[in-house]
Amino acid sequence: MEIIYLQHNEIDKVKWDKCIIRSYNGIIYAFSWYLDIVSENWEALIVGDYEMIFPIIPGKKFCINYLYQPLFVQQLGVFSYQKLNSKIIEEFLDAIPKKYKFFEINLNTFNKISFAKYKITQKVTHEIDLICPYEKLYNRYSINTKRNIKKAKKNNLQIIRKIPIKEFIDFKQKNSVVKLKEEDYRILKSIISISIFYTVGEIYGVYNSDNELCAVAFFIKSHNKVIYLVSASSEEGKQKRAMFLLIDTFIKKNSQKNLTLDFEGSNIESIARFFTGFGAKPCYYQSVKKNKLPWFVKIFKK
Repeated sequence: MEIIYLQHNEIDKVKWDKCIIRSYNGIIYAFSWYLDIVSENWEALIVGDYEMIFPIIPGKKFCINYLYQPLFVQQLGVFSYQKLNSKIIEEFLDAIPKKYKFFEINLNTFNKISFAKYKITQKVTHEIDLICPYEKLYNRYSINTKRNIKKAKKNNLQIIRKIPIKEFIDFKQKNSVVKLKEEDYRILKSIISISIFYTVGEIYGVYNSDNELCAVAFFIKSHNKVIYLVSASSEEGKQKRAMFLLIDTFIKKNSQKNLTLDFEGSNIESIARFFTGFGAKPCYYQSVKKNKLPWFVKIFKK
């Protein structure tokens, strides 16, 4: 199998997106427009006429070339029209240009390897199939989740869809648990704006009785999968259990659809418990790491 390395300006993005659309394991993060937002110089490995493709995200620090997993991109890896096996995935990893002495890449849930050459870490996301009627989905909620939804409903909260992007970003900046850079918010704003333009993104907001925003979530969809990409709650929102009501409303609205809700994680026990409380099941993917840096650089990158 001949694998070709392409720099950014050599990639045919029309053919690229056709492959992602047709791929049995396609995902929103792998579309060219999404990759353009998170990395203006992303590169690729391809087979044939874009029959198998593998996006790679380059970085450079202290004159060292490396590959990394960008923020807002949980999974990438190899995408294909045809079913993939571990041998094909390993061939793609081996084809990464030697100039990249270090890489840490999240494969997608359909890419599995067991190659001793690389350090492999198993990561988890949580998913719910929404094909069932809402009543059946609700019955799978934990007792604690049902209790919190009832509490939220008593707090006179209102769910609004399609809230302004600026209001969403401002709220996220003010209430983010993880400190993000200004550049991260610029990227997030672009993702939201373009996905809404393509009608694959949707913002939900929760307002209190004084019409003040207390929780938000952004969902993005492709390939019959909708991803809970970004969310935030104010202290009031946490106290009033606003996010429980928001997610329950989303599930109710999208029940009996051929959709899977992907919560994007998490390996953190408390967050995983929140997701599993809605009946979500763990779904595993692999993170692959290679470190061929000199010993004096390795000590800084474990």
